Amino acid sequence: MTRDEVLQLFRDSGALLEGHFILRSGLRSRQFFQCALALQDMPSVERLGAALAEKLRGHRPVTVLAPAMGGLVIGQEVARQLGVRFIFVEKEDGNLVLRRGFTIQPDEKLIIVEDVVTKGGRVAETIAIAREHQAEVCAVGIVVDRSNGRVDVGAPMECLLPMEVETFDPQNLPEDLQSIPAIKPGS
Repeated sequence: MTRDEVLQLFRDSGALLEGHFILRSGLRSRQFFQCALALQDMPSVERLGAALAEKLRGHRPVTVLAPAMGGLVIGQEVARQLGVRFIFVEKEDGNLVLRRGFTIQPDEKLIIVEDVVTKGGRVAETIAIAREHQAEVCAVGIVVDRSNGRVDVGAPMECLLPMEVETFDPQNLPEDLQSIPAIKPGS
């Protein structure tokens, strides 16, 4: 899939929202990528998963690890496309943890898959968990990179839709956003 095809998929599904949004990072934005809307349609999941899997295939992972919630659907599809195991980390007492009997072996070749990155906090937390288990994090796959290419997670990063999306500190908003109520649509 080309960048334009991915962007059109987001537009067609209503997943690219315009307004005043509070991001998970605490920053504010005029645009919001509600990946869940794009990923509710299985043919779209299959297309996005195939495109991301193709970018990650050369890293030869044996496992895909994703942070819940955002990475679950796309992570599982990437794993399916690659024919490898899929596991996830989830929140417990405010922190991501490996649960449900999932294990990571020393030197296991992993890729991390997430839907959207702005500052990369959840990806970094997921990588830290993998490295605590002495796994080899080969790469990170992202559907939408909102970081303007600024996130460095310490592993090669592949994405389908790099975006230059303005973000703002909530204490320093432009006038147009000051006049619109902020919403947190969830991610």
